Amino acid sequence: MAAALGVLALLALMGVGITRVEVETGVDEFVPRDDRVVRATAEMAEQFGGDPVVVLLESAEPGGLLLKENLPALLQLEGELAALPDVKAVYGPGTVLNQIAGQAQDLLAELGGYRDGLRARAEAEAKEAGASAREVAAAGSRATRDFDERYSALLARGMPGGLPTLHNQTFVNRVIFNDEGDPRPQWDFLVPRPDAVAVLVRPDPSLSQSDTEDLVAAIDAVVRESDVDARRTTVTGIPAVVAALGEQVRHEVPLLGGIAVIAVGAWFLLTSWTRRRFRLLPLVATLLGTGATLSVAGWVGRPLALTAVAFLPVLLGIGSDFMTYLHRGAGRRTVLAAALASAAGFAALAIAPVPAVADLGVSLAIGLTVTVLASLAVHHWGPQEAAGDVVPLPSARARSVRRRDRRALLVVPVLAAAVGWALFPSLALQSDFTALADGLGEYDDARAVERVVGASGEVALVVRGDDVLDPATFAWMSQTRRDVIAQHGDELSAVLSPADVLSFLGVEPAPSEVDAAMRLLPAYLASSVVSADRQMAVMTYGVDLRDVDRLQVLRTYLDGVAATAPDGVEVEVAGLPMVAVSAQEAMDDERLLGALLGIFAAGAALLLLLRDHRVALVAMASAATASGLVALGMAVTGASLTPMTAGLGSLTAAVACEFTVLLALGQRRGDPRIGRAVDLAAAASATGYAVLVVSDLGLIRGFGLLLALTVAVALGTSRLLVWALLPEAPADVAPEASDDEVPAAPLVPKVLEKV
Repeated sequence: MAAALGVLALLALMGVGITRVEVETGVDEFVPRDDRVVRATAEMAEQFGGDPVVVLLESAEPGGLLLKENLPALLQLEGELAALPDVKAVYGPGTVLNQIAGQAQDLLAELGGYRDGLRARAEAEAKEAGASAREVAAAGSRATRDFDERYSALLARGMPGGLPTLHNQTFVNRVIFNDEGDPRPQWDFLVPRPDAVAVLVRPDPSLSQSDTEDLVAAIDAVVRESDVDARRTTVTGIPAVVAALGEQVRHEVPLLGGIAVIAVGAWFLLTSWTRRRFRLLPLVATLLGTGATLSVAGWVGRPLALTAVAFLPVLLGIGSDFMTYLHRGAGRRTVLAAALASAAGFAALAIAPVPAVADLGVSLAIGLTVTVLASLAVHHWGPQEAAGDVVPLPSARARSVRRRDRRALLVVPVLAAAVGWALFPSLALQSDFTALADGLGEYDDARAVERVVGASGEVALVVRGDDVLDPATFAWMSQTRRDVIAQHGDELSAVLSPADVLSFLGVEPAPSEVDAAMRLLPAYLASSVVSADRQMAVMTYGVDLRDVDRLQVLRTYLDGVAATAPDGVEVEVAGLPMVAVSAQEAMDDERLLGALLGIFAAGAALLLLLRDHRVALVAMASAATASGLVALGMAVTGASLTPMTAGLGSLTAAVACEFTVLLALGQRRGDPRIGRAVDLAAAASATGYAVLVVSDLGLIRGFGLLLALTVAVALGTSRLLVWALLPEAPADVAPEASDDEVPAAPLVPKVLEKV
């Protein structure tokens, strides 16, 4: 009774822990930690806001959204968005126009006040001198004549649209559009086309996953309820993609987990590998281990990344193997060695530069260890099958092949694997964060908006100094803007910089002119490019986030540009596209090391735990050969590596070493049950991985398909190498169980039994 209550209490704790598991799908999970570009991007976001949520509004007619009748609704929408919690700043054409109009009115009022002051002083002096009323009026007129001559012409040229107000359509059109009716270049980021406007909502960069989802949902609700007369509205941007990924992960984790349980369980239930009442023991042990691992993550408050979608099916697939081996008579020492080798292979992913992949590797290693311990406990205290005789089924044809001929057959696969390893460093890498959401509607929205806006990401030059608007620094920023566009205008477009918002000052304005311009410029607009203390400025460019190779060339160029800054000025390259470049470079630098480390880690575990070191060496050879063959297949088919498949060696070693160890045991003992248990385990593992193909996320689908194929290749490679390199049981000697093995039931010749 006490034992039963203890088990129920543990299960209750496990259940509560699982409900506490949270998911994080932010950009930080897919970029290298402690990278200089990542740090610069974070510092820029703290000052100017994070990557924006983009609200794209499209009208039926060009300029329709900027008609004076529609501007109040647009201005109200921008105001409501700015009032939302966790919003750092909002930039939209309505607010820009309103701020410019207001500042212009203030300027007119200031000029009018100054003119009135001149006139009043002149008239007062004339009165004190005893002048007549006509002479007093004449003195006032003389005092304002020079002022009128100077500023009337300037005002006529500076405000050709007339009175600066949103009710003046001519003023609005003059500010936003050129004479041809196209948006002026400095407003491209807000008015990308005559029939479209964009509102940029920059969130607080420190938002959690749930806060990001809440903010995107709130923005979407405000946009839907607004009175803006738009033909079509789209809410997108990196935060929107992050929110969609989080929701999708929470939807897919139980869905794919449930499918994996049914699919993997079907193999054990429908295959006559043991008596029917024992067939689901592997699934029970695996669910216990998986549940315990997730529960611990929930209790300690460790969130799961996007890769959580893959965790449950993968662990169900491979974790169920070990209970199968134990039940079919494999020894505890052998099974434990195989399990820990697989765990070591997964743990090698901890060095991956992408945090989400490193977390997946560590989680799988822990989960696999817990699962094998649960399997040992179930095998020890759970129901046991009656012992029976082992029926050896040696292959006469296999025994007739000489050892030398067997080894000769290895030449072709080993050479093919060597070619695969040689090609592995040249396989294409896919590190675009937005591509992780490929398959979701939000990804399609992002692509559609990209076609309108002309860019899918922002690259920035972050400028720091005592005064980033001093003459030398301002001149450098102005010249740099022109040079960057001249050299790489086909790869990027200027979005906003101090040189853009202060373009009316020319290239080398005097300090007093800059001070006056900053006083007159709407703070709303100035704060988008210069910090309040004038110690940080940002020059932003729009780029295609997906073309990482071109971005790599661009970053090299921008690094060179940054090095030309004036003395005392520090310039860094920032922005999510440059972070993607850093991620790709980090994966590229460590892909070979990561692949080899997984194989060596698994092999080292086997060398420590197995008595026969030949088996450990053959297992490493099997993992290396299978990895090379999979790499060759990817090269031939043109498949790309993703952050999740870059650790190919670790993923392959986890299954190849396991298969080799158990197949070697079965061959040494002449026990066909072990070989058939390996086939069943491989089928269950491949099925668990293949379940991921059901995912709506392209990254997860590709990961599952590759792993399923890897299992098939690893099984074939392990069988070939064990047959060719390791000894068999003598034909005239009956197989016997080792001292740490529990005899199992007689072999049932029938492979598949329908229920």
